Amino acid sequence: MSDVPPLPAPLEGPPDLLIIAGEHSGDEHAAQLVAELKQKNPELKIACLGGVHLQAAGAQLLYDLTAVSIVGFVEVLKHLSFFKALFRRTLDWIERYPPRQICFVDYPGFNLRLAEQLQRRGLSRKGGGEIMLSYYIGPQVWAWKAQRRFKMAQLLDRLGVIFPFEVACYQDTELPVEFVGHPFVQPGYESPLVYQSDAPVLLLPGSRTAAVGRIFPMLLNAFALALKTDPDLRARVIYPSSQILAQLEQILTAYPKLQGAISFCSNAEKGIPASAVLMSSGTMSLSVALSGIPGAIAYRLHPMSYWMGRYLVKVPYIGIANLLLQRPLHQEYIQGAATPKNLAREMIQARTAAAAKQAAESAKELRRLLQPEGNANAAEWLSRPLSR
Repeated sequence: MSDVPPLPAPLEGPPDLLIIAGEHSGDEHAAQLVAELKQKNPELKIACLGGVHLQAAGAQLLYDLTAVSIVGFVEVLKHLSFFKALFRRTLDWIERYPPRQICFVDYPGFNLRLAEQLQRRGLSRKGGGEIMLSYYIGPQVWAWKAQRRFKMAQLLDRLGVIFPFEVACYQDTELPVEFVGHPFVQPGYESPLVYQSDAPVLLLPGSRTAAVGRIFPMLLNAFALALKTDPDLRARVIYPSSQILAQLEQILTAYPKLQGAISFCSNAEKGIPASAVLMSSGTMSLSVALSGIPGAIAYRLHPMSYWMGRYLVKVPYIGIANLLLQRPLHQEYIQGAATPKNLAREMIQARTAAAAKQAAESAKELRRLLQPEGNANAAEWLSRPLSR
């Protein structure tokens, strides 16, 4: 395992809580939980495999999983030996420093395999051990791999979901499932975006290097076409990490005529104004929808990954806001349909008053759908077994 260094020992002995979040979005959502938990109980010992947001919220960062976030069948295969080594390091660390509870956050390929091994080694409660296994932001069994829910029921102690329709997906299992609300509508959450009719447009190519490499040039070509219609148009590109920023800047060097019209800003900033958006289908697309910003979704996978996904994914839309609303708030252009001509047309159309009005009305509807009843929230749900 020479390519993966040993994980550091916990600072204060075995932690109360270990969080494992492999995506940028999971890192941000879990950080919100940690901040609330720490506010209620500053003495809680929390460690994580996640990213800089969890670390900033007060968790000891054992390994930055967000730095190696990838998607797609082919892409995962290319890095298989690395993930096997990291998996073994993680499992050995848990066995040596068993936490009271593990909270898995999304990232099902890694996390569910880890839960299975914890059961086999007799470390988890379902395996006869002491470690409680919670899962926050569960796998998208409503989209693909629906049979996974039965394995989850065998391995996990509970599941907290962020979309109301997800509870029904597990009704034929014995797994306790609770709708805890979406992080974007929880008290204290500040959206990084705000609609403003005269603001620049947003280009959101995603948070993974492979996806950015495919999608950002496509968005730049569309923006170049839109500039011919509106020479005063300006664009902002939001990035999740310094690694992605460097990649974006490198790609932009191939478009010298656009460099004066495009600026970059971190997703850590708040209140970034935007009049329209072209984006990939990640978590940020829901933030866009909740902010009432009109636009379109564009997405491309490795051809082999896309070919396989067509037969595995069974949903009418790839944008979560579109799924929740059961209509295309943001039109979707996938693979060959994601042409500069189509996307430029959508960008211009999105900057109209009619598009802005429709987006604002949809944002209100989404907030109602994503808000749980009563005082339920993810931090309260996760803290129940942690009270001393």
